[in-house]
Formats: sequence, C-alpha cells, structure tokens
Amino acid sequence: MSRYEEAKKMYAALGVDTDEVLNKLQDVTVSIHCWQGDDVIGFDTDEELSGGIQTTGNYPGKATTPEQLMADFDKAISLMPGKKKLNLHACYAIMAPGEWVDRDKIGPAQFAPWVKFAKERGMGLDFNPTFFSHPMVKNNLTLSSPDEEVRRFWVEHGKRCLEIAEYFATETGVPCVVNYWTPDGYKDIPADRMGPRARFKQSMDEILSVPYDKDKVYVTMESKVFGIGMESYTVGSAEFCLSYAGYKGITPLMDNGHYHPTEVVSDKIASLLLFHDKIALHITRPVRWDSDHVVLFDDETREIAKEIVAHDALDRVFIATDYFDASINRISAWITGVRSVQKALLNALLQPHAVMKALQNEHNTTKLMVLQEELKTMPFGDVWNEYLTRCGVAADYLTPVLEYEKNVLSTR
Repeated sequence: MSRYEEAKKMYAALGVDTDEVLNKLQDVTVSIHCWQGDDVIGFDTDEELSGGIQTTGNYPGKATTPEQLMADFDKAISLMPGKKKLNLHACYAIMAPGEWVDRDKIGPAQFAPWVKFAKERGMGLDFNPTFFSHPMVKNNLTLSSPDEEVRRFWVEHGKRCLEIAEYFATETGVPCVVNYWTPDGYKDIPADRMGPRARFKQSMDEILSVPYDKDKVYVTMESKVFGIGMESYTVGSAEFCLSYAGYKGITPLMDNGHYHPTEVVSDKIASLLLFHDKIALHITRPVRWDSDHVVLFDDETREIAKEIVAHDALDRVFIATDYFDASINRISAWITGVRSVQKALLNALLQPHAVMKALQNEHNTTKLMVLQEELKTMPFGDVWNEYLTRCGVAADYLTPVLEYEKNVLSTR
C-alpha cells in the first residue's frame, strides 16, 4: 500500500475524504503577484521604489523587461500546483516603441500584452493602481493631497485603472479584483487627522462614480497601519477602509502585514464574512512590521486558511499573495510562497471542522484540544505529495530553479 493510501485511511477514520479534498483544492485559485520578479520596480518610470515600501537584497538575475518578467513567471508557475491568476500593478504598463503614457492617461492598450499572456495560459488577471514611485507623489500624499493638481492626477489614475480592470475581465472571461491602496500618511503626528481622510473619501467617491460592471469587477480597498516615512499616521487606516467598504458596498481587503503586531487577520475573517458577501486577502509574512517576507507554512498562514475553510468560504474569499525578497532567488521565492499558501489550504481542508465545531458547542474542550493536537502529526505531507503528483508538478522545485538561474538569470 502506498504512503498516500495509508494516509487516506488515517484521515478517513476522522471522517475526511482525501480524494474529495484534493479535487476541491485543485479548483481553488490563488492570485500571484507579479512584483516578486523585479523588486516592485515596473516599467513605466525610472523612479526609485517609494511609498513606504522597501525591497532589500541584490540577488542577481532580476527581471528588467516585460519579456524577462513573463519568462520568469512562466518558470515559476510551471512549478506551482493548482489554479492561478496573475496580479498586476499599474506600473507594469507596457508601452509601444517610442510611446510613453503617464498614469493618468493609461488604458487597455498598455496592458494588451498582459491580456495576451494571460489568455494563452488560461488565467485571469487582477489589478492594482500604483500610487507610489512617481513624481506626482508629493509629500507622501496622493488621493488625500491638499494640492488639487496632485489629487486630480491620482483620481484620474484610479478611474483609468477601473476601466482596465473591466477590460481584463471582459477579455479573459474571469472576474478581476482591482485593489485600491495608497501609502498616504505623515512621518510625525498630524495636526489634522480628518482632513486627509475626507479628501481620500472624496477622491474614492469620484473614482467610483465611473460606471463599471459589478459582475466583472470587484473593487477592493486595502488598509495599512504605517509605512517608512509614514510612521505616525496613515490616511487609509483599517477603520477608514473597512468603513468605506461598507459605505460603498465594495469588498474589504486585508493584508496580514498591515496591522499592529498583536493583531492577526485570521481572527478578523469570520467577522467580515458575517457582513460582506466577499472579502479579499493579501497573504504575506511580516517580521516585526510589514516587511513582506516570503510566505511560509507558518502558524498564521495555516490559521488564515483554516478560517476560510472552516466557514465554507472558499468561494467568498479572493486569495492573493503579496511579498518581495531580493536577497534570494526570486523565482524560488515565488514558488515557496505560493506553495505555502496551497499547503495551508490543504491542511485546512484535511481537518474535520464539523466535528470540532460540535465539540466546541458541547463544551467538550478536553476532547477538542486532544483532536487538534493529534491533527498536527497526521501524515499531511503524504497527501501534499499526492496533490503534486495529480497536478503534474514535481516535489523538487529547487533543482529546476537553480538550473534556470544558471542558464538564464546569470546571463542578464
């Protein structure tokens, strides 16, 4: 009997059908961020990375052209199981030869190569306006700026991104999540906390005044607790963004690096699902602060997945990755993070949630604790290896990644 068959029997004793679990996992989409491949630089400006974001490390082989980024992404997804989407930032606009279009003027034409790329691979596309790394980010402010010229520029950018998101959905046949996040804030204690937020609200109201197909485009808003240079005050706080999402009937997005160190997103998921039809997640790994480390199969990643699965919300949660590490092989970082998310989802699907909920409701916390501890040593790895086999993906991804580094990345 194979190791998988042995594991299948052990999980069956807990009431878990591993074949059913594997079929379900194969249908879960993870949206993969493009910016791991080039350190969040993009192609539309020569500006250095800004907006409270910092990428550290100088590992060789960074993608510097659209063609290189697409090739690297292809290599990465070939070593990832499951369904995938590509998540783009607006700064990854691809200009025609001799063309340059600023962010307040971009449109579908600058993203047609990405649509072609996605359609050829049977993937959908998600999108993010880029409110950073641009000369029109003045004093760390964009949509909340008191400078009307600055504010108007970024409102137009936001409107253009809404149009591009609908173009993505129409062309690929897959709904597009378009995420509005701005790094606006102040380094020191502000004299006026409400004014910037009132301007941010006005700007978002103006952006969302543009008609769009709500069956094709899901508008999300992402909060943040602080950033480099905005340590004391962030305009788009958790309270603001969650309130605005409820006010406008859009989708709240939680990045698990965008909260205070003692807060965990896993604890917030159930509350939001009670009040929102859908929610969105950016899964990352903060280390003391929002440092966007590569996602691992760690406690919080497992707990996030457990909350989604336990509440039967796989079709209500948009799952995306968001991290960037320039200190290690970037393709390996992509694969490690995405596989970690998929491992966490598998781990969650292999748990007898109905049984555990019943034990909680019966106040049988002794048996619940014992069961939860027993699950930690179940043969999860054997089921994971079976999943890779069924997806046609090798367990060893480091060997082909290092071969790609030798033959491709080292020549750049």
